[in-house]
Amino acid sequence: MAEARTPAQIEADIARRRQELAVVLDEIGVRMHPKTIIGDAKAKVASKVDHTAGRAYVAANRVVSEVRARFVTEDGAPRLERIVPVALVAVGVIGLLASSSRSASKTAAKSGRRGRR
Repeated sequence: MAEARTPAQIEADIARRRQELAVVLDEIGVRMHPKTIIGDAKAKVASKVDHTAGRAYVAANRVVSEVRARFVTEDGAPRLERIVPVALVAVGVIGLLASSSRSASKTAAKSGRRGRR
């Protein structure tokens, strides 16, 4: 059977439990404070952004490495057999865009003169 407690023991137990309850209530108050909630939300968002930015960096770095591997040998020398065709295509596209731009501006200039007469 349980042994009988003295009034002093009961009072000490009540005081201890009050102290424990006060600590728990303080913790709840801190957790539920708007500044704490906002701070936690900011930390979560920052963590997600850092994680997403890190993944994007890794993906971009992988793509750059793959492209570099196509145009440069392992020892760092350029692969001219791959660079020259790409450079020629780029020059051709730029030339077409430039001539198209000139044609469009000449056509616009001629039609502007006709409209003013």
